[in-house]
Amino acid sequence: MTKKLQSADIQHPPSRLIIGISGASGVLYGIRLLELLKGSVIETHLVMSRTAELTLAYETDRKLAAVKALADHCHSNDDLAAPISSGSFLTLGMIVAPCSAKSLAEIASGVTPTLISRAADVVLKERRRLVLMLRETPLHLGHIRNMASVTEMGGIVAPPVPAMYAQPQSIEEMVDQSLGRVLDLFGLHLDHVTRWDKAAKKRR
Repeated sequence: MTKKLQSADIQHPPSRLIIGISGASGVLYGIRLLELLKGSVIETHLVMSRTAELTLAYETDRKLAAVKALADHCHSNDDLAAPISSGSFLTLGMIVAPCSAKSLAEIASGVTPTLISRAADVVLKERRRLVLMLRETPLHLGHIRNMASVTEMGGIVAPPVPAMYAQPQSIEEMVDQSLGRVLDLFGLHLDHVTRWDKAAKKRR
């Protein structure tokens, strides 16, 4: 006999967000994203590529252990059996910040040898939100085709382009503005993001 569903059997999905940090320049985007979500209701699951760890040393004075400590859970990029590699593990989706051209290509092709690309593939197949903060310029036709493929599959390619109308006074403000707009895509809103309506009013 089929069990009748009770209201107590139905639960709200957990507010989990996968944060991928790949080896492109701009590792600060991933770090700052973790900082913004630290202590919030969002449970973060971090996975970093080996190249991202090298970039961390090149671009910042942060220690790897300190960055990992910002996340609620960390997973090795080689661990293809991690919870985030399965569609049965409920999440809001995934942000890859920054996203390298290599990671973009893996996700676009569906050939997913790393946990970053596998988790992104899972997010796409489950029709959840995937946002790739691609850090590459100029772009050749292969990059553009890969971006088109990811977009056709339901992903969002969101290069961290500075919003000059916000009149940022520092790199940190530019980073926060870009990350705020990405979090908007998940229905998560930061108070310190400069919205166009307020920016326009200041100039009238």
